[in-house]
Amino acid sequence: MLVFDLFSNKAFLVFTAGVGYAIATILMKIASQDSTTIILGAIALMLAAVVTAEILLLRQVDLGIAYIAIMATETLLVLGATYFVGQPLSGRELAGGALVLAGVVIVSI
Repeated sequence: MLVFDLFSNKAFLVFTAGVGYAIATILMKIASQDSTTIILGAIALMLAAVVTAEILLLRQVDLGIAYIAIMATETLLVLGATYFVGQPLSGRELAGGALVLAGVVIVSI
């Protein structure tokens, strides 16, 4: 029953989709430098997991709310991962991330 409860939890599904998109984005960055079958397969697997999480989420909430939550999660994770791997973020990129998050907050109110 724990697995069923987990896959019906909205916050878990939003987090799963956001993490899946962030991981797929990082894998795409890796593939842009060294494209292998394993990397491409991992990207496809991540995107399939994201689609599954989104379908389960959309059964419970409206489309707009689902994508707003996913977008905010993904933005935070990608900015954090970029900082973590040591790639510098310009003021323009940080401002863009802040605008995305501000837009998410405004629309979700």
